[in-house]
Order: sequence, then C-alpha cells, then structure tokens
Amino acid sequence: MTPDTASRNSFQSSELSRSSADVFAAASDHPVEVTRRDGESLVLMSESENRARNSLLELAAQLIAVSTSLEGTLGERMSDHFPWMLALSPEGRETCATDILAAARASFATGQAHLALAELTSWRETATALAAGLGHAPVEWLDEDEPVERP
Repeated sequence: MTPDTASRNSFQSSELSRSSADVFAAASDHPVEVTRRDGESLVLMSESENRARNSLLELAAQLIAVSTSLEGTLGERMSDHFPWMLALSPEGRETCATDILAAARASFATGQAHLALAELTSWRETATALAAGLGHAPVEWLDEDEPVERP
C-alpha cells in the first residue's frame, strides 16, 4: 500500500477488484467511498467503526430523551437513563452529565465517535469502582527514591 492509497477517502469500484488489499487497508483506517458508474456509491468501513457509529447514535437518542424532560437537574435526568450514575455523588453526577454532554457535542461536530464513547466509558468505570468500594481506602504513596521490590 502506498502512502497515497492509505490516506484516500474514495476509490472506484474497479480498484476494489484490481487492488483490493489497498482498498481494504484504507477502509480499516477510516471509512472509504467506493464509487460506481451504474449506481449509488457505497461506503466501506471496519466493523469496529460501524459499532462505534451505532453506539454514538444510541447515545444521541438517550441524550435527546434526557433533554426533552424539564424536571430535575441534568445529572438527575441522566441518572434515569444511565442508572450506574447513581453510584456517583450528587456533585459527581452533575460533573459526569456535563462532561458526557460536552464530549457528545464534540463527537457529533467532528464525526469522531470515540470522544463521547471514551468519556461515557470512563465515567461508567469510575461509578463501578466507587460502587465496589474502591476509592475509600487510604492511598499509600511511594517515595521516588525508594526502590520497589519485585513480587
């Protein structure tokens, strides 16, 4: 695959049969358009890209549902749709809601689904850790000069 091929966003359908490896390699990095003379163009993308886009659409649907309700704070409304948020403190829920909404807006504006999905996953994992009791134990910090023994 040449550098020009890797960064291309569009291929003719004839290139798919002549140099399918190049087209598939580009499609594994980003969605590519396959133009056809006899019909509408097609988009070729990886399964993970498709899953990310579907997840982003699901998140959009949930955020629209949250925004249509006027009762309670944003954190309270989002907790109804994302029950794992109940493991967070009330202040944490508000921060979480604001952060997820900002990341979702960035994802929608840039077409980069991973921004919102990473933020959502990060907050869900934080809530899961808090629910498991992590975060309440005192942290033992190591001195920079103190060597760490092997287990």
